[in-house]
Amino acid sequence: MVEKRLVGSSGIEVAPLALGGNVFDWTADEAASFAILDAFVDAGGTMIDTADVYSAWAPGHSGGESERLIGRWLKRSGRRGDVVIATKVGFAEGLAPDKVAAACDASLERLGVECLDLYYQHKDDETVPLADSLGAFDQLVEKGKIKAIGLSNFAAGRLDEAMETARQLGLTPPSALQTWYNLVERDRFEGELRDSALRHGLAVFPYYSLANGFLTGKYRSKEDLGKSPRGLRNIGYLQGKGMQVLEALDEVAAETGAALATIALAWTMAQPGITAPIASATSVGQLAEQLAALELTLSPEQIARLNDASA
Repeated sequence: MVEKRLVGSSGIEVAPLALGGNVFDWTADEAASFAILDAFVDAGGTMIDTADVYSAWAPGHSGGESERLIGRWLKRSGRRGDVVIATKVGFAEGLAPDKVAAACDASLERLGVECLDLYYQHKDDETVPLADSLGAFDQLVEKGKIKAIGLSNFAAGRLDEAMETARQLGLTPPSALQTWYNLVERDRFEGELRDSALRHGLAVFPYYSLANGFLTGKYRSKEDLGKSPRGLRNIGYLQGKGMQVLEALDEVAAETGAALATIALAWTMAQPGITAPIASATSVGQLAEQLAALELTLSPEQIARLNDASA
């Protein structure tokens, strides 16, 4: 039985691993995506994370492709009641209230659902007062179009300001924070941002949990960077502490028999404030290594060793 963790004050519970939908209908075609979604839910996974902008960066795409694919899967599988759907708005067009309202309706239509479980402000939009953007999300809660509110890519100070704005105006408070965090980039979350998230009782969902695949051990030299379309993004990880983190992961892998991806995700799950890391997969085989983290408990000594290597 997979444990469940609360999403802040929302009352929603999720398994401690979220499935990233950024690859759906992009580097994972429909057949592969459906197989991944089936396997994820069969294993006890619950949260599926997507955004209205996925995958606008791909040739011939305009955004919404991931949501549409998830919608087709939901219709085919009949498993809406088994999953928590999280999506986002505002990455491309900002967070003006009229844009938020229209984007929510479009996401609902693409997904083929009546209500979004968790709806994020995809990134901070300082051109729109927080009272206005949070007010627009509060209206969506009132109308039954979303259950809970999330913030993504917010700095600590702005996170505090958003929570205080919601409190002062009596608006539905955000329940979740999505942020960049992994074993080789700890400073993106640890410190003021983590302190703020913990202070406000927010569920934290880290993305880039496997550092573009670096933490799977796939990229150990410059020659390895050509192994995938995203390989060149890993060149920075080959410097500094990246290789010593891989060495520590290799040691723990020898002790546990687990894959490096499994260990890296298990480490993230064990960190203060983390509700569920987000990881995407382009095959059921990749997903199996990620799902294995749900069953792996690292020892305090192993966590300390990974902490030391990544400090």
